[in-house]
Amino acid sequence: MKFENAEVSVIKSKRKTISIQVKPNEVIVRAPIKMKEKEIEKFVESKRNWIEKHLQSFSEKQKNLENIEPYSDEEIRSFVAKAKEFIPQKIEFYADKIGVTYKKITIRCQRTRWGSCSSKGNLNFNCLLVLLPNEIIDSVVVHELCHRKQMNHSAKFYAEIEKVFPNYYRCRQWLKQNGNKYMSRIPK
Repeated sequence: MKFENAEVSVIKSKRKTISIQVKPNEVIVRAPIKMKEKEIEKFVESKRNWIEKHLQSFSEKQKNLENIEPYSDEEIRSFVAKAKEFIPQKIEFYADKIGVTYKKITIRCQRTRWGSCSSKGNLNFNCLLVLLPNEIIDSVVVHELCHRKQMNHSAKFYAEIEKVFPNYYRCRQWLKQNGNKYMSRIPK
């Protein structure tokens, strides 16, 4: 089980099925404890084309991002200031619509998340949201506020989102396709 430019990890646990997760430069295979190595190899081999396609996609995205200039400290400070001006208003508007409360709102520059919600009701948002279309910002705000009703990503959670924001899945897809262009410019 070898792939060019990717390490393969096999994680065995108390599960009933086998799965494959492809990340940049990494392939993670999760398998039941009792599954034999030959069975695992056979499964991975049957998915080789799919795995290689995803690895290639990550590689191409990485090449496209290598020559992008990072945001300056001044730009990041201005993103934070701008986000602090209007994200709390969006939170207040949607919290009322959803019927939830929240505690502290924090805005910061993050490499991997657009937002998060703690079990205590604290909300955290990425300052780069100010660079995104308004509808996308709203979708992130609604997503985090709906965690005040469901602290998970279950079908019930997504049903709560859709009650308030029917275009959520389209926005989520947009973020998956375009979000990395913004986050990749955060200085290392």
